[in-house]
Amino acid sequence: MSVQTAARGSVHEERAFGFWLYLMSDAIIFALLFATYLVMRNNLAGGPGGGALFDLSNAFAETMLLLVSSLTFGFAALSADAGKQRAALGWLGVTFVLGVAFVALELREFAGMIGEGAGPDRSGFLSAFFTLVGTHGLHVSGGLTFIAVIVGQIVFKGLTPPVASRLFRLGLFWHFLDIVWIGIFSVVYLPGVL
Repeated sequence: MSVQTAARGSVHEERAFGFWLYLMSDAIIFALLFATYLVMRNNLAGGPGGGALFDLSNAFAETMLLLVSSLTFGFAALSADAGKQRAALGWLGVTFVLGVAFVALELREFAGMIGEGAGPDRSGFLSAFFTLVGTHGLHVSGGLTFIAVIVGQIVFKGLTPPVASRLFRLGLFWHFLDIVWIGIFSVVYLPGVL
């Protein structure tokens, strides 16, 4: 192994470690948002609660979109590992479409709630809800941007080791968002409707 190859491997390992640190800080942010939501969930200020506002079928559809997108991202990563550039691009495209559909459903839900007078300024419960779910939606939107960038890099640079390293980190981020959403579905939507 040449010194240059060893140095490149070390750089990718350092970047992966740095990304793990970022994910841990993101996990802390989401833990704080979950804690805030749990404290504020009964502070309705005379406004509507989750039972009146949440559509469990919409939340379930969002959940399925993200879970399937996690699967399709896994197929993209496997294709990239096998050197199948076209297959990796195809699976990333499917993942992107599923992510866009998720964000569209979330925005539709937010618009409907605000249209009913249940915006984030209505109560502590709604403020915490919009902050937690909206922060997750912003992360998914950032992940979609990251997917678009990776697709461009694969098209123009190929599946080089630096691109593969970025794809790996994107996978960590995307799967992390799926885990956070499962928490949101379980802590926010299910108890809110039940």
